[in-house]
Amino acid sequence: MIVPLMSAAADTCGGKAGALGALLRAGLPVPDGFVVSFAAYRTAVRDLDFERFAGEPDRLDDLRRAIEARPVHATLIAALGRALGELGDPPVAVRSSAAHEDTGQASAAGQHDSFLAVRGAGAVTDAVRACWASLFTSRAVDYRGDSGRGGRPFDDLVMAVLVQRHLDAEVSGVMFTPADPRDAIRIEASWGLGPSVVGGTVTPDAYRIAEDGSVTRTVARKRTRLDRRGGQLVRSDVPTSARNRPTIDDATAELLAELGREIAAARGGPQDVEWAIADGRTWILQARPVTAAPPAWPSPADHTPAAAPPAWPSPAGHTPAAAPTLTGTPGSHGVVTGTARIIRGPRDFTRAHPGDIIVCPFTDPAWTPLLRIAAGVITETGGVLSHAAIVAREHGIPAVLGIPNATSRLHDDSIVTLDGTTGTVTAAYA
Repeated sequence: MIVPLMSAAADTCGGKAGALGALLRAGLPVPDGFVVSFAAYRTAVRDLDFERFAGEPDRLDDLRRAIEARPVHATLIAALGRALGELGDPPVAVRSSAAHEDTGQASAAGQHDSFLAVRGAGAVTDAVRACWASLFTSRAVDYRGDSGRGGRPFDDLVMAVLVQRHLDAEVSGVMFTPADPRDAIRIEASWGLGPSVVGGTVTPDAYRIAEDGSVTRTVARKRTRLDRRGGQLVRSDVPTSARNRPTIDDATAELLAELGREIAAARGGPQDVEWAIADGRTWILQARPVTAAPPAWPSPADHTPAAAPPAWPSPAGHTPAAAPTLTGTPGSHGVVTGTARIIRGPRDFTRAHPGDIIVCPFTDPAWTPLLRIAAGVITETGGVLSHAAIVAREHGIPAVLGIPNATSRLHDDSIVTLDGTTGTVTAAYA
């Protein structure tokens, strides 16, 4: 039931672990670890009556609690302890590796649970069960519905769990390799651990590395970072002196791009790669097929947003002759006009209506149900390679990211036109 990561294959350990195992075998820099295979999940849930929950979305919480409460066989607990001991019993990352995840048809980006800075067999066992249960979160179920898998909620769902040495990254990010090797590689980077970039809570630095090695970059103002402090993850302010400093230099961007080309060659196609730099060494944390290509890299004039102006006045009964235009990062192709709905967090979810354009600070995987009904998405932070942008592209809805203070500069119920290809938002008052 425990498989060394070096030996992991997709048919027994899921797409995420299978891809990393292949990269390890190819000699690429992947943190060592092991996988709790599909077989362990099947053993743990084999006598669970899934039929009691089928067709009853309101009972998903009950199903998750039932899985998290499942007793884990002593044999598996002992095996986990031995495998952790072989790693030196360090803090580890515990991450989902489900069947039908990280495929060329559906990324399931951020839809299942992952845990960083986990230590000890007991805590790892709890995290493994939580990963198993995350197959049945509302966001994962909604995502599978949009991926054409909603009619088969239980019968072929299995979850492996990847356990790897945790890296205390100084810098981390995401890289997309292109379908055409002659096209540029795109990299996004920020300070600290990767969830800040993939979760969209910061607007990252953006790099474009052409085939000839030339680097174009846009440096963002990176206000916060995520780091490990003992057994906890702590979000803190980035020192003022580092906020506008590039996270990586051109040489590092070129090194990452070369790794990206090697990964694409090893995996046989364009890849969505998560990476980290810890103690001066570059590591690959994930590689999966690109399911939907992002919009083209904008020109510097279009890409760099102007300083945020004060909120627009909206005199009663008056529509400005020249509608204000905001500029952000193009996140997902398409143009749409609709009603702006300011959503500042999950407590506002019930305010959203089908066809609204969601305006929010950022989106994380819990927002997936909103992306099913939204006509478009505008965020205050985040990059084109974040989970939210990937899911928006898979849903086919336009997205513009990284517009400072968008939730105050746009007004609820106003009419906005969002162009996800150019990264512009034009507003007129209702």
